[in-house]
Amino acid sequence: MSSKSSKAKHVRDKWRSKSWYNVVAPSFFGNIDLGAVPAETTDQLIGRVVEATLYDITGDFSHHYLKLFFQISAMDGKTAKTLFKGHEYSRDFLRSLVRRRTTKVDGLFNLTTKDGFKLRIAVSVLTLSRIKTSQEKIMRNIMVKIIKEKAAALTLDQFVQEMVLGKIASDIYNESKQVAPLRHVGIRKSKLIDAPTNASEILLAAGTSSIVGELAAEGEIEGVTEIEQDAEIDDDADVEQVAEADDSAE
Repeated sequence: MSSKSSKAKHVRDKWRSKSWYNVVAPSFFGNIDLGAVPAETTDQLIGRVVEATLYDITGDFSHHYLKLFFQISAMDGKTAKTLFKGHEYSRDFLRSLVRRRTTKVDGLFNLTTKDGFKLRIAVSVLTLSRIKTSQEKIMRNIMVKIIKEKAAALTLDQFVQEMVLGKIASDIYNESKQVAPLRHVGIRKSKLIDAPTNASEILLAAGTSSIVGELAAEGEIEGVTEIEQDAEIDDDADVEQVAEADDSAE
């Protein structure tokens, strides 16, 4: 009994050795405080992914359905700086969009921004009624055209802002509604999959840091074309129809 009690007394409380660090969003999200995370050393925080909602950043409750993912990239004292990792619709919101006797047109695209960052995004267009296959193809061509134009003209910071705030989806909606009546258009998911070799300089100039080495170590970085057919955003992506890269889209 005495040996057991002595062992119990010497159990180390791991929480006492940990410190709390404040996590902030990238500068293009206003360096908003995302909360605090515990760690024994700052090295343990590098590469950790933090989840938030767009509502946490904008304060607009209508944005509660959109989840954002940030990866801790650098430490500045007790402050953890982050890099945009991706976003997605909440599952409940995505399910609420689906209706019977309607068509869900999905497009999955790989793109390269003006400053060399590569993203994989999933676009969804939901119609008010069922449409023909030919109309679906026209809508995907519209997606390809707008996304390629935006990627060529915008940096990562600018593209992410327009993507999560709905500007790109709005442009797709305005052109696609001429093909068929629509109920919803949105970029429901995105993921950062590659970064240029000078990513550190680019992001430091914007007030953030890069973790290209961390991404490579995780196997996240992979070579992709600007628009690629039969790509997968991740294992559980529920994309019904993969986007077609067509010369006519240009």
